[in-house]
Amino acid sequence: MDNPGLILASQSPRRKYLLEQVGLNFKVVPSQVDEQYVSGISPDTLVKTLAEAKAKDVARRFSEHWVIGADTIVYINGRILGKPDSVDTAREMLQQLDNNVHQVLTGYAICNAARKAFIIDMERTEVYFKRLCQAEIEWYLQTNEPYDKAGAYAIQGLGMYLVKQVNGSYTNVVGLPVCEVLDHLFRAGVIEPQVGGSWRICT
Repeated sequence: MDNPGLILASQSPRRKYLLEQVGLNFKVVPSQVDEQYVSGISPDTLVKTLAEAKAKDVARRFSEHWVIGADTIVYINGRILGKPDSVDTAREMLQQLDNNVHQVLTGYAICNAARKAFIIDMERTEVYFKRLCQAEIEWYLQTNEPYDKAGAYAIQGLGMYLVKQVNGSYTNVVGLPVCEVLDHLFRAGVIEPQVGGSWRICT
């Protein structure tokens, strides 16, 4: 890898897209951390713990770089909804979300191993689903959109039809609270704004 800069420790195309949209220049190096949803700890602690593990995993290999790790879950009625592994699982998730409010939590970690710098935080957004009939659920299941998304829907895609209201960060529901992440990077002196809408990485 070339000169030290910024790394996104995620293979999520949605997180990559969000950071590109705000003018950041970065590399993508997916972490090798296994996303295990451990029972017995709070959702807040869970997403921050996994985000920290992902960031540190990549930072160990690229110690001079600033690394962003993140983990997103959907949480409703005391249950975490991860990525569905089948049509039946996706259907059951959508039925739970139907005409209900759920929370989307994203933990994010920013670290630089060489400088021993570390930031960890979490964002929470409330999402209200419309009332769905069975035909609407079956229509959405046939789009193939639910199957690599926490909670079995994509608010930035066809799944926007399912969502009636969002309280909090919209980009958090997509996969990364961009405003909050950039604010941390800017306040920590990692980035500075440039003419033309881009950001300079202050290595």
